[in-house]
This record gives sequence, structure tokens and C-alpha cells, in this order.
Amino acid sequence: MKKTLLIFILAPSFLVAQTISEKFVKQHIYTLSNDSMQGRKAGTEGIEKAAKYIESEFKRIGLKSFNSDSFRQEFRFINPRSSNSELLTLSNVIGLLEGSEMKNEYVIISAHYDHLGKKDVGDGDLIFNGANDNASGVAAVLMLAEYFKKAKINKRSLLFVAFTAEEMGLVGSNYFGKTISPDSIIAGINIEMIGKESPFGPNSAWLTGFERSNFGTIIQKNLSGSNYKLHPDPYKNYRLFFRSDNASLARLGIPAHTFSTSPMDKDLDYHKVTDEARTLNIETITQTIKAIAIGTESIITGEDTPTRVKL
Repeated sequence: MKKTLLIFILAPSFLVAQTISEKFVKQHIYTLSNDSMQGRKAGTEGIEKAAKYIESEFKRIGLKSFNSDSFRQEFRFINPRSSNSELLTLSNVIGLLEGSEMKNEYVIISAHYDHLGKKDVGDGDLIFNGANDNASGVAAVLMLAEYFKKAKINKRSLLFVAFTAEEMGLVGSNYFGKTISPDSIIAGINIEMIGKESPFGPNSAWLTGFERSNFGTIIQKNLSGSNYKLHPDPYKNYRLFFRSDNASLARLGIPAHTFSTSPMDKDLDYHKVTDEARTLNIETITQTIKAIAIGTESIITGEDTPTRVKL
């Protein structure tokens, strides 16, 4: 039996293994981190290409738009880091999969699709491709959308969100948070940097803010029949719970947490031009996406409801 199936032999369906494949994970990551995306900096032509790719995938999968006739949630933002108060037109990209019974209860599955762009001057490689940060997370969102669309198990509605301008200070998720009713959001499943082996070893990930709700223990319960393990965030001094897009939702009381595998203290490619697709472990990414699918299932089917987050 293939190694990729061992983790989920006790899962109720092999659809996870059939749908979430290394082939398509690799396709998404190599596309989003290609030089043609020019590092996906918010407000640039490069990130527009990335947005169009995500839109096309949402359409192919068969998701619906949310609160508009477009997958885009556009807004204006004055960039405080520019010298001339640059006004940017930014877009979150949102796809909806309606629930079969609890349509007005939502679970958000998210990742940011922006990165740092490219260097203005220099020699050699000038592009911050952002393969791990965060093409890996966006690939997870796309693969989970594909899986849950086929599985037809979501009694709650699912919002698949690619947030913009996370690197500018959680700009896209902060805007999104102003447009929703927090009480209708049951959980936020955020995914960031899952391209490298966890500090806990193979077949493991860590979760930010583990102690702030029972979200993490629900995931651990659902994974108990597998050999994939979820651990609390080992990097307490980094305050990672507040540094990714889950924080924008958590500040509203939503049990929103971030899954990651990356060894933050040893990732030599973090925020460097060397963060390229060839440096990633595609098997690690694929296995982690499968684990997220299985681990969150009881929340998505309505069997479990995480406690509201404590800040």
C-alpha cells in the first residue's frame, strides 16, 4: 500500500486520498510561485495574475460567489508604507459552497495569496516567489475546495478565502472581518507555510493559539485514528497567533487558528528570494492538506462547534 494512504486507512472514505493528490498540489504551487507572478505583491500586475488563477479554479470546481456576482471582494487601501500615500485597489477572492442544512452557519477556510514582490535593484534573482509563504497555503485552500465539493458532506456553508495584503499587516482579512456577522462564523481554518517538515517530525503540524479554544482538541480527536499528529504552536515568543489572517477573525471572537508545519527558527528561505517551489516537500504539503480535511470534518458536518476564542 502506498505511504500516502497509510495515514487515512481508517477514514470513512478514500475520496480524500483520491482527490488531494501530489500532482495537483504541485501544479498549484508551481503556478502561483512562478516568476510570471512577480512575487504577488499587493496592488501589482503579478498578484492580479494570481487572483485570476484562483478565480478560474473556483469556477472550475463549481463554487458560488459570496454576497456579489463576482468572486472578488474589492476595496481601496492607502498604503502607509509608500512615500506618496499610494491608493491601492485590492481584492480578496472568495468562493462559497453552501451547506446542505445549516446554510447560515459558516466555516472559513483561508490563506493569504500575496507576498513581497521583487527587489528594485540588484543582480541575480530579484523575485520573492513566496512558494512556502504562501503558495502552499493557497494550494491547500484550492484542494480542500475540490475535496469538499466532491464529498458533499458539508452541512454548514464553507467560505474559501484567499486574502490579499497579509504582508502589509493583515489588510485583506481586516477588511473582510468588517463585512461579516461574527456570530454566523463557526470557525476559521487558516493555512500558512505548510511546505516544510514540521519540527515535530513527519506527519505532523502545529496550530497557533491552541489553548485559546477547543478547536485544536477537536482536530486531534478526529485525527486519533491516523498517524498524523497536531501539536500546539511551539514558537510562543513569535506571537504567531496574531501574525496571520486568523487574528482578524479571532479579534471578533471567532475560533480562528492557523495550521503550519514550517520550522520557523530554522527556515532559511523565509522572506527571501530563495523561497521557491523546488525547496518545498510536496508530500508534506499533500499529507497536511489531507489531515486538515479529516481533522476539520466534524466541524464542517455540524457535529462539533468550537468554543469561542479567548484573547
